[in-house]
Amino acid sequence: MRAGDFPSQTLLNQENKRADMGAQWKAKHKEIAANAKGRIFGKLSKEIMVAARAGADPDMNPRLRLVVEQAKKASMPRETLERAIKKGAGLLDEGASLERLVYEGFAPHRVPVIVECLSDNINRTLSSMRVLFRKGQLGASGSVSWDFNYQGMIEATPNSKEADAELAAIEAGAQDFEPAENGATLFITDATDLDAVCRALPAHGFTVQSAQLGYRPKNSVTLNDAEREEVEAFLEAIDADDDVQNVYVGLAG
Repeated sequence: MRAGDFPSQTLLNQENKRADMGAQWKAKHKEIAANAKGRIFGKLSKEIMVAARAGADPDMNPRLRLVVEQAKKASMPRETLERAIKKGAGLLDEGASLERLVYEGFAPHRVPVIVECLSDNINRTLSSMRVLFRKGQLGASGSVSWDFNYQGMIEATPNSKEADAELAAIEAGAQDFEPAENGATLFITDATDLDAVCRALPAHGFTVQSAQLGYRPKNSVTLNDAEREEVEAFLEAIDADDDVQNVYVGLAG
């Protein structure tokens, strides 16, 4: 296994960090916005509703369990969390009708982008994406995803100085590991192994801080400062759309 330079995937920081080496793009300077936490709760609620379709009991629903843990770490109010679960599981009159949509294309300067959305109106979301991609290029399904790996990403912190990231990755069943921010480690897993590795890491001296499935680029585009600013303005506009959950970009540095 090799150590690299992959950034933190912590959802709580999603509004104020820029990903490095083309990982999940995170809008910067959003921490000053009064609605930043509300946006996080809104995105988490959607994820919970979709996950709860497979069952309202987190102990029996691995995907729901992971999102619930993220919501708790984000300090989501208990009543908000429970309502999202019940709504997604169809236990309330207003059942969830969200659909997961994935759009692929290019930002300016041919930077590959994957946008994940959760929407209750497919036509509205498609119309928005067409407008937002006017400064780039909206592609067909598969147009850029071939240049990304869909993997599990677990950020975990060591419980002691003796905790060995490489040994933990091997024993827990992770594919790889890389240093993250603030002394944490990012464990990379096969998409189907995410929950199993999350459960195994504590026994090997690591506390899981966040876990999610996402796209990691195989190759990244290098830009100068002016070009990067243009791409980031493009990404910020996409991230601001209410239907957008995650934005992944193949952008170096």
